[in-house]
Amino acid sequence: MSNTLNSKTQAGDDATLRAQAKTDALIQTVTEQITLHTFDPDNDELMRQMVESFGDSRGMIRLRIAETLGEIGEPATPVLTEALTNHPNPVVRRACAKTLTLIADPTAIPTLVRAFINDEDTVVQGSSVGALARTGEPAVPELLKIIESPKHPESIKGHAAWALAFIGAEAKEHLYRALSSDSEGVRAAVVAAIAKVAQEDPKAGAFDILINALGDTSETVRCEAAAVLGNLTHKPAVPTLVELLKHPESESRKSAALSLMKIRDNSAVEPLQLALSKEEEAAVQSVIKLAISQLEKQL
Repeated sequence: MSNTLNSKTQAGDDATLRAQAKTDALIQTVTEQITLHTFDPDNDELMRQMVESFGDSRGMIRLRIAETLGEIGEPATPVLTEALTNHPNPVVRRACAKTLTLIADPTAIPTLVRAFINDEDTVVQGSSVGALARTGEPAVPELLKIIESPKHPESIKGHAAWALAFIGAEAKEHLYRALSSDSEGVRAAVVAAIAKVAQEDPKAGAFDILINALGDTSETVRCEAAAVLGNLTHKPAVPTLVELLKHPESESRKSAALSLMKIRDNSAVEPLQLALSKEEEAAVQSVIKLAISQLEKQL
């Protein structure tokens, strides 16, 4: 019995080694063709063989295949999107999505969106939204649609919002238009993304937009705007944040106090003390006291 098991194990090992040797030879052939400028970008069969080799158990080899296909660029996109959609091996689908991140071809956007929303493998989903983020401005309309749609879970919307923030200033015109969306989820995600624009390009008017968002009809949007202004330590926002301390909704008052604490402008101490004297909710009182304490440490 043990001899039979040993022979089966040996046969399996031999098959693995032969497959690995075939993969190594394939990579060498393609690399040489690229180096010598003899690679045929219309050779889909060769690229399919490379994509199939993503099933190799060696991580460094998968990385090398991805880098090689990335060097080939957009001619590899159709083969990669086909495998991302249909291949039964999630390891291959993951590698295809990661390779599309390197290529950043806008024609892959519809396939990446489907994989991001529908693939059963969470790594494939994450790699697909990463590729959308890397593709940049052309992916923004689709990301906004995902955030706006009521049929997607919050986890998907959160990743889409991250991708928008990653794209940043490149997407600013789309983002500014989306601030008028009827969806508070879209507006909140856009505010977070505009914070990245403000960091990358302070002259783009992004800070003024963030301050205006403190007056949004949605508490979610107001709190998001207060949070990013605090993280950016934007002192011109202090007067509007002080006004937000008077808002009837407690989460808005709490967010305003936290933002003022982070901005660290001593002129906010007196308005915070006044707000504390009028505040009736214990949770908000605690946050205001913390803000005052932190600011007074600076004095």
